[in-house]
Amino acid sequence: MSAKSPYAQGPEPDDTGADSTDSCLLPAASLARLYAGGALSPVEAVRAVLDRIDRCDTTVNAFALLLPDEALDRARAAEARWRQGRPLSPIDGVPATIKDLTLMRGHPTLMGSRITDPAGPWDEDAPAVSALRDAGAVFVGKTTTCEFGWKGVTDSPLCGVTRNPWDPARTPGGSSGGAAASVALGMGTLALGGDGGGSIRIPASFTGIFGLKPSHGRVPYYPPSAIGTLSHVGPMARCVEDAALMLAAMARRDPRDWLALPDTDPADLLDGLNGGVEGMRIGFSPDLGCGPVASAVATAFAQAVAAFAELGAEMRPVDLHLEARPLYETLAGAGKTQRYRTLTEEQKRLADPGYIAMAERGLAVDLPAYLAAMQDRIAMGQRINALFQEIDILLTPTMPLTAFAAGHDVPPGSGMQRWTDWNPFTPPFNLTGNPAASIPCGRDGDGMPIGLQIVGDRYADGLVLRTARAFEAAHPFPLPPLPDA
Repeated sequence: MSAKSPYAQGPEPDDTGADSTDSCLLPAASLARLYAGGALSPVEAVRAVLDRIDRCDTTVNAFALLLPDEALDRARAAEARWRQGRPLSPIDGVPATIKDLTLMRGHPTLMGSRITDPAGPWDEDAPAVSALRDAGAVFVGKTTTCEFGWKGVTDSPLCGVTRNPWDPARTPGGSSGGAAASVALGMGTLALGGDGGGSIRIPASFTGIFGLKPSHGRVPYYPPSAIGTLSHVGPMARCVEDAALMLAAMARRDPRDWLALPDTDPADLLDGLNGGVEGMRIGFSPDLGCGPVASAVATAFAQAVAAFAELGAEMRPVDLHLEARPLYETLAGAGKTQRYRTLTEEQKRLADPGYIAMAERGLAVDLPAYLAAMQDRIAMGQRINALFQEIDILLTPTMPLTAFAAGHDVPPGSGMQRWTDWNPFTPPFNLTGNPAASIPCGRDGDGMPIGLQIVGDRYADGLVLRTARAFEAAHPFPLPPLPDA
């Protein structure tokens, strides 16, 4: 990185931010080259990751479940395939984690809750997990989430508080906070996250990694979410190419999701990845008309806009007011009451009080209010569709602030009441189904990461990845230091 770049502080990384001497921090493509050449085996890579978890996870609490024996068995099978020159995919033998809201065959999916019965049965993979399994990814464990993924930070009655790798006193965000922390510290190369209102992009922003909420239906979703089509699953990684490889493996139709898109040709996601942004029409909004944002975030966002102009994009300011919170809270709140209605009084006492309060607010949503919200959602989608007739990509800050104290739903002393108070920029694109990513674009005065949100037209996931890759290549970002051993 050149000395003039404002995007990173500290040691100068390569274009992925990875230390080339540490297999835990190598991107998937580098691991595959080493596997193919016999310089590194999947077994060695997985053992290194398990050692890294042993060293780091007592500090950040990213894992709800570890699977060392199973992971090593899968790594040995991958090693044999690479030796025979017959890998299943470019991510065969690559260490990966699964968020503990997502079904994994043979292991409980407790969803951060003491309510969930660990007895199961747990005899089914979610579509994304099945696809990654078929691609040869090595699952080292399941990562922490808040209870039922209900909020934008990661703590739960079951697993406790998950912490930010850059500063353990702060939250990594959520609800995919364990996934983000695991990736940032090399406790897995790839992480499967979920996003019902920003739950991939919030922790990606707070921890300085890359995360993508794909177009709705790109990665099939099963079992159906309580909040319906607001929910997505997608990749989280230390670099854009890793996320693209992961998405390419998962983007295949599954009949269990009746809204799933047809199979995506991996070439649509990968072939143009390094095509750059020259001549691209990129709109930008510093606050979506519903700010304010912290001064450090505003500065980093302005610098990112200037960086895209230097890369040859045609930058266009966008006058866009997307106040999505009332609409989002109506639809998500009503959906969350589905599980609440089945709970006994004893189960309610075991649950996160914040989850119970949110679900009880949802009980107040009557049918006319819900139907009106659905019409408002359609109107918002039409506005965004119209916008993407004029631009190719939209830039916003991912978050208006950086990570705050762990164990709190809102920044202490802020006067805010709910996590949706500090999260205005991610929910709109759950409502509209557009692909939206977060990539690190700077750090605040305390050294905490700042995220840039990159949004594309519906189904333009490849263009979002290409845009993010252009920025990453020009402005790589460092990784957090490892906790003291």
